[in-house]
Amino acid sequence: PHLGSGGHGSLDKSITLPPDEIFRNLENAKRFAIDIGGSLTKLAYYSTVQHKVARVRSFDHSGKDIENEPLYEISVQEEITARLHFIKFENNYIETCLDFIKDHLVNTETQVIKATGGGAYKFKDLIEKKLGLKVDKEDVMTCLIKGCNFLLRNIPHEVFAYQKDSDTEFRFQTNHPNIFPYLLVNIGSGVSIVKVESEDKFEWIGGSSIGGGTFWGLGALLTKTKKFDELLQLASKGQHTNVDMLVKDVYGGACQTLGLSGNLIASSFGKSTTADKEFSKEDMAKSLLHMISNDIGQLACLYAKLHNLDKIYFGGFFIRGHPVTMRTITFSINFFSKGEVQALFLRHEGYLGAIGAFLKGAEQDNPNQYSWGENYAGSSGLMSTSPDVYPMQRTRSGTFDMFEMDRLERPLVNLPLLKDPSTYIPDTVDLTDDAMARKYWLTCFEEALDGVAKRAAASQPDSVDAPERAEKFRQKYWNKLQTLRQQPFAYGTLTVRSLLDTREHCLNEFNFPDPYSKVKQKENGIALKCFQSVIESLDSLGWEERQFALVKGLLAGNVFDWGAKAVSDVLECEPQFGFEEAKSKLQERPWLEDSYSQWLERLKGPPHKCALIFADNSGIDIILGVFPFVRELLSRGTEVILACNSGPALNDVTYSESLIVAERIAAMDPVIQSALKEEKLLLVQTGSSSPCLDLSRLDKGLAVLVRERKTDLVIIEGMGRAIHTNYYAALKCESLKLAVIKNSWLADRLGGKIFSVIFKYEVPCK
Repeated sequence: PHLGSGGHGSLDKSITLPPDEIFRNLENAKRFAIDIGGSLTKLAYYSTVQHKVARVRSFDHSGKDIENEPLYEISVQEEITARLHFIKFENNYIETCLDFIKDHLVNTETQVIKATGGGAYKFKDLIEKKLGLKVDKEDVMTCLIKGCNFLLRNIPHEVFAYQKDSDTEFRFQTNHPNIFPYLLVNIGSGVSIVKVESEDKFEWIGGSSIGGGTFWGLGALLTKTKKFDELLQLASKGQHTNVDMLVKDVYGGACQTLGLSGNLIASSFGKSTTADKEFSKEDMAKSLLHMISNDIGQLACLYAKLHNLDKIYFGGFFIRGHPVTMRTITFSINFFSKGEVQALFLRHEGYLGAIGAFLKGAEQDNPNQYSWGENYAGSSGLMSTSPDVYPMQRTRSGTFDMFEMDRLERPLVNLPLLKDPSTYIPDTVDLTDDAMARKYWLTCFEEALDGVAKRAAASQPDSVDAPERAEKFRQKYWNKLQTLRQQPFAYGTLTVRSLLDTREHCLNEFNFPDPYSKVKQKENGIALKCFQSVIESLDSLGWEERQFALVKGLLAGNVFDWGAKAVSDVLECEPQFGFEEAKSKLQERPWLEDSYSQWLERLKGPPHKCALIFADNSGIDIILGVFPFVRELLSRGTEVILACNSGPALNDVTYSESLIVAERIAAMDPVIQSALKEEKLLLVQTGSSSPCLDLSRLDKGLAVLVRERKTDLVIIEGMGRAIHTNYYAALKCESLKLAVIKNSWLADRLGGKIFSVIFKYEVPCK
């Protein structure tokens, strides 16, 4: 279905996307904000989203024969969460969109719409008439800064530096825990330069009347071009050296005494005063772009130096992800600052005003007290700037661009034990950089997709529409993978973690909250029956033999990962494949030699005060691998914090499942029972629903506990948490990273075989 063009003569276009894709969940919208610029409208609304979640609950087993009963009950319940929606479209569509919103508004809780941008005045009457909401105008710069702060806090790969001539155009930055101070340069018709020192402390420190408006106005005169984007398109094809006078044109080469290279511009449009000829539109547009970008760059750089700032964020209509503007601004800043100041851009810079206006209208709800996360399933991603995709992609500004953020249940913070949070990068391999790895992993996820869709449909046998929803999931994730083939930078740095997280978002989008819930239930039940015999076997060993057996058991348990195709194929075909079979698969040597002997030597010393363990899979992994290891640490006098995912991902154990498992183990084992009772063993949630682990976004309660208990050992287990992420993570305390490599390609890359193991014991430098 299409949306019609409305009654206005100038609104002669139709919306080319299905309405359920554009104004998603509009019937549950509670509050609105709008930012209307010279040509683009950005609409923000907050809605409540009803979706399915999987819950587990322990059965009351008192007085029953529980031998053949499932371990716990699984139920799928409806849960309501909060979501922010942002939509960007051309002003030509505004009346059509307002009509559509008016027809679908059901549950709005407000009588006011916050508005910012120059167009807020122009369209005030139209908005009030169409929506019946009072327009409350907000200051543009205040909204931009509030929006910028919000994104810097909540989107890990929001900021990037642009490097046109490198293999990776977009170099995404690590989020610094402290985002202040910075310089925000907004280039609209003119230029505004604002120093931002804190959430509420900022000042306008300068500006220029020479900005995007100058570029467009002069460009229109020079080239007879009527549209800003067309002018930039011309500039992208131009050669400014045909119009500009360079240093080498004046000196015959470089000017050594002043340290100027021969290719620097000495005079913009300099050749037009001496050459008696016509210049091409493309060359004039490029020369003009360089002139204005250099002027803005020098101005911004001088202000940054004056205020001792090394970060400048650029935004505004002039930028909008255009490669030619980002390239010229970057060159200018680098040149004038001699590389000391960095020109930075934002993935969602077009939404700053709308986000800020929304936050102004939602102050009573205090949205900043929550953590928010990008919903990859409902977001368009960053446009491509590569020449082959560029013209086609730019036409999307004639349709719609979308961005969604989900409010997370719990605030997320850094793990206090990170050595340097400002340089911590969770991911081991950057697939945006590594073309060979990118091709492999995208193909790997494509090939696994049919199996995931089948698993999702099979997980809800009583639901009539499960096959249809599973197919919609398959199509959506397939489309995301194709986008990422063309535009690997669409959602920030492309990694195995982001591919896994996008898949989880798409599964949730179509109400498959936990496709592996029944698999986990069954495997937990089977593993619990073996727990006592595993403990008896361990207790019969001498001390040194037992330490080796515990590590081997931990690694063998980690084999049971339904996310790895090599394992899921075995588990599908060989239901009897168990703990002993997994041990026999391990490729032990040479993994032990140095790292294990250092670990063993450390165990001969005084016990650790407190160990933080990040668990991986359900079933054999958590019950026969992790819990015996936990039990040994407790026996040594070490307290243990066992951290499990807050929500489901693949067959990873969740916090709620771990509570039931621990309760059942405690009934069999006095060491675990007393540790739970005396709070020497604490079960906590990570705040994550991912098969990987980002130590910069962990549950605040976990971080508090880590500090309180003076944690001095961190154990990270599993391929997703210890290899795809955190392999190079540097911590302030001792750490142990263990995993089994269950992927042939990755094993080959690391110089081993499939089922090779990683055992990495690290002690921080004093």
